[in-house]
Amino acid sequence: MRIVVITGPSGAGKTLALHSLEDAGYYAVDNLPPEMLPALVEFCRNRHDCDGAVVIDTRCGIAFAGLAAAIEQIKRQGYPVEMLYLDASDSVLLQRYKETRRPHPLRRRQQSLNHSTELAPENEGGIMKVIQAERELLDAARAIADRVLDTSSLSAHEFREAMHKAYAEGQGPSLLVTIVSFGFKHGLPVDADLVFDVRFLKNPHYKPELRLLDGRDAAVADYVNSDPKAPEFKAKMLDLIEYCLPEYIREGKAYLNIAIGCTGGQHRSVAISEEIAATLREAGYSVALQHRDVASKSSQDLD
Repeated sequence: MRIVVITGPSGAGKTLALHSLEDAGYYAVDNLPPEMLPALVEFCRNRHDCDGAVVIDTRCGIAFAGLAAAIEQIKRQGYPVEMLYLDASDSVLLQRYKETRRPHPLRRRQQSLNHSTELAPENEGGIMKVIQAERELLDAARAIADRVLDTSSLSAHEFREAMHKAYAEGQGPSLLVTIVSFGFKHGLPVDADLVFDVRFLKNPHYKPELRLLDGRDAAVADYVNSDPKAPEFKAKMLDLIEYCLPEYIREGKAYLNIAIGCTGGQHRSVAISEEIAATLREAGYSVALQHRDVASKSSQDLD
């Protein structure tokens, strides 16, 4: 079991960090008061020692002062807990607030934090005073952090990569590949990321003994694959897909929808989809297979 406590100034990337660990299998909680941290650890332990990631920051008001004591209590109990402190330069934090146009949470919590600094309204340039006031509240947490990560110059992709390297090596977010066979006469799948057109291959529709079957039938698949162009086309299509998949995973993509179409979605697209899905599964990818238009009676008219 691994417990990662994430803290740092607002705008440094805590939400993205939490989502990255959640994608890697951590049980994730946002904006937890420190006094509830031991309960979260116990919850994770009872779930067969699942890993936990939690954001604890100044949004919880004066309770934030109890973070160090809560972490020390957990360590005394023998549980592995580590703190990640995310930071960014003042100019970057300011720019991020300009982009999101959200009010700084410290301003909303000003009274509950009982902070003596007079904070000017943000529309009068007071946001920098708010940022500095929050840094003062975070000084003690930064001092006990196990890791400090400056996100000022990191892209979202680089940030996710850094999180997985530090806390989830080999546990990156899995990519679900969905392969959909379809008929162009019924329209493109609206959620398709990659689309392949197999209408140039030999059409089983014109073989009476195959017309009422679909591409899952061995006779139909054999007929489609008897086209001299089929082996080369499949090899090139797989080469492209297998090149792209690791890059999509590295980027953090969770879903990829590949659409393979023929005229009616009955024969050629189904046969090719079945084969591509089987090949990707053998390569270790998580693959879902759907034949969108096989059940459509009209699909047999033109395929």
